[in-house]
Order: sequence, then C-alpha cells, then structure tokens
Amino acid sequence: QVQLQESGGGLVQPGGSLSLSCVTSGFTLDYYAIGWFRQAPGKEREGVLCIGPSGSITYYADSVKGRFTGSRDNAKKSVYLQMNDLKPEDTGVYYCANDFYDYSTCQKGLADYDTWGQGTQVTVSS
Repeated sequence: QVQLQESGGGLVQPGGSLSLSCVTSGFTLDYYAIGWFRQAPGKEREGVLCIGPSGSITYYADSVKGRFTGSRDNAKKSVYLQMNDLKPEDTGVYYCANDFYDYSTCQKGLADYDTWGQGTQVTVSS
C-alpha cells in the first residue's frame, strides 16, 4: 500500500519557521521525486518545490525562493520541507506527493504525481 503522510504543521507568527515531514511507505523512495504543494483557502492548489531522487531542488513558486528548501533521507523513507521567514501568504494546507523518476522528473504538474498525502495545515498569523 503506497502511502505518504505529512506532519509538522501548526500556527506560527510571521517571520517564524516550520519544518514539515513527509513519511512514505509502500514504495522505494530512492526511485521517486517528491513534490511539495499547498492550497490556500479559496485558491487552487499550487506547486511549492520538488526534491529529485538525488536531492536536487526545483522551485515551482518564485515566492518561496530564498525562504524554503527541501531535503530527503531515503534510509528513513522521509522527505522534509524547511520553511523560514514565513508570511501570511504561506498559509494553507501543505501536501507531499510522489513521482517516479524519468527524464522529466520535477518538471511535471499536479496531475502527473501519483499518490498524495492528506495534508497538514500551516497557519501564519500574528
């Protein structure tokens, strides 16, 4: 059974930091990229960044460059999203999803990812 489970969300003040985790099971993480996505209230889901099989980062959203980064630990079957200097506009439900590696790894849209987690809520407010 392929599963991804996000955790680490919560309420933080603007300028604060959060680290999200995505624990995976049911597949060999080494062969997959992991994308992070978010959905703000009343808005469509958007890509945040993608972590390639070798740990390279592709940014989907210009607004998070310089503030967010991703990493992976294949031995622990986990990936992470480190979020710094959080802004109210970062508020939303954050999701991780997997994508089997090929030449277009981390170059795909939402519909091209295979399995999604249920999401974790991030709220940035003073």
